[in-house]
Amino acid sequence: MGRRMMNLSDADPKGLMRESFRIDGIGMAECRSIFMDWALSLAPGTDEREAMRVVMAQYQGPEDHPMTLVLSEGLTREPAPRKRAGRTARRAPRTDN
Repeated sequence: MGRRMMNLSDADPKGLMRESFRIDGIGMAECRSIFMDWALSLAPGTDEREAMRVVMAQYQGPEDHPMTLVLSEGLTREPAPRKRAGRTARRAPRTDN
C-alpha cells in the first residue's frame, strides 16, 4: 500500500502561502514571519518538506518572489535533529569504540 499524495488543504490549511504570493511588495522579513505561522498551522505529523513542495507546485510564484526564496531555502536546509524522549534521552552516550 503506497503513501497517499498530500493535498493542498493539508499543505496550506489556512491559505497563508496562497495569500503571501498575492501581496504586492512583500519582503523577506514578512515572508519569514508568514512561513513560521504556516509551519505552526500544519497538522501534527505532517511532512513539512512535502508540504513545501506541494505549495511551490501549486502556487508557482516567480523565482525571485521572497516566499519562493524562503520555501527554496527550507527545502535545501538539512532538517533539524529530532529531540529524543523517554529512556533514550536519559541514557548516557557510549564512549567505547
